[in-house]
Amino acid sequence: MILVCGEALIDLFIGAASPTGFPAEAVAGGSPFNVAIGIGRLGRPSAFLSTLSDDVFGTFLAEKLAESGVSAAYLRRCPNYTTLSVVATNASGQPQYSFYAPNSADRALSPDMLPAQLPNEVNAIAAGSYALGVEPIAGAIEVLLRREAGSRVISLDPNVRPRVVGDLKAYRERFERLLASADIVKASDEDIELLYATHDLASAARAWLALGPKLVIVTRGEKGPLAAFGDRIVERRAPGIDVVDTVGAGDTFHAGLLSWLDANNLLTPAGIAELTEGQVTGALDFAAAAAAIVCTRRGANPPSWAEVEQFIASRA
Repeated sequence: MILVCGEALIDLFIGAASPTGFPAEAVAGGSPFNVAIGIGRLGRPSAFLSTLSDDVFGTFLAEKLAESGVSAAYLRRCPNYTTLSVVATNASGQPQYSFYAPNSADRALSPDMLPAQLPNEVNAIAAGSYALGVEPIAGAIEVLLRREAGSRVISLDPNVRPRVVGDLKAYRERFERLLASADIVKASDEDIELLYATHDLASAARAWLALGPKLVIVTRGEKGPLAAFGDRIVERRAPGIDVVDTVGAGDTFHAGLLSWLDANNLLTPAGIAELTEGQVTGALDFAAAAAAIVCTRRGANPPSWAEVEQFIASRA
């Protein structure tokens, strides 16, 4: 089972303004939430560790997890409000976010709320986004990852949200501390540019490898993903598609990556440390196909395993 930790929120998609206001649609969201949903849709065992509000939004989020087969065993409810993320997409489909999240439910997880121990069925933990940079949940996740490092695969995705975490220097320092516990890092080219002000993605990936992880992957939009492991760099092309929007693409890539590794019995610390180039290539291509499918849909709507296989077969 893959245990995903982090925020769950409501994405409020707004359209072009009219004389009467903005048309809007409220949907479930949050980067780690999307990863958990993506893993569940792909048919792999998953659970979500977080706090949800005890109002209608929290119930809505819990129902969406259940619909995708994500276990609620590690969920807690609280009286705090759910974070609201207002999303507007530009002409190329790239999302722009504004967050309304003071004292919200998705950051309420504290270290004392963590399970005392995890069952053996949990073989991996995925965490990321602004939950790594806001308290108390950031401290709770750090405690959990340090405790479980070496026993289970730890996979991180910074998915940097400057408007929420605020101090990028402090966020970067904490993320780099967490790398000592990580086996896998999945990041975007935008994350690396925000954290390090560089476009040299291969060098940034190698620098992260030196801090602990065994596999670092950088997604580059239509240019496709880059992976660094051992002394090797592998680059793969992204599938050509007509983009509707890119909301949830990175999260679906992360879900696809972990699901493919899990399905191929590679999602263990030893398995990640010993990955071959062929295995890395297979994981990248599957994850990129899953992400491409999401980009042909509005919002974060991850595919099933059969849909990904069909997509790959249609382009063989």
